[in-house]
Amino acid sequence: MARSEPEGGNLCFGCGEANPRGMHLRFDRDEQRQRIVGKFRLGPEYQGATGFIHGGIIATVLDEVMSKVSRFSNVRAVTAELSIEYLRPVRVGDELTVEGFNTRREGRQLYHEGEIRDAAGTLLARARGRFVVVDLERLTRREKEKAADDAPRRRR
Repeated sequence: MARSEPEGGNLCFGCGEANPRGMHLRFDRDEQRQRIVGKFRLGPEYQGATGFIHGGIIATVLDEVMSKVSRFSNVRAVTAELSIEYLRPVRVGDELTVEGFNTRREGRQLYHEGEIRDAAGTLLARARGRFVVVDLERLTRREKEKAADDAPRRRR
């Protein structure tokens, strides 16, 4: 498996190294199975009810692992829909395995699924997501144009 290293300057809450308040999640690429895999423990700073990981954090972890699946297609995509099933409590400090995989593609629409399991292999939560492929060059060009348009207004 190949380690997916974060990009310098990445401020993403889930995986960004440059975000001091982020989760700094790391994932591996399992080329053979075409899956993204993460193994980690979540600390008490991510809990909701005492001793259990907050549902929003569980959703974040699943969104992160599913979003990385688009790398197998060599594209960048953003989350359009996210559906989570919370099956069992995720306990603070437990060793977790998170996996994401592709289920289908329809043009720019990518459909991925993700799972969180404990060390015994018990399925704790799962998700389905729809991701839309974005053209980074076009998006970057629009952001630069908008910044240029806004610049004269800021000088006033």
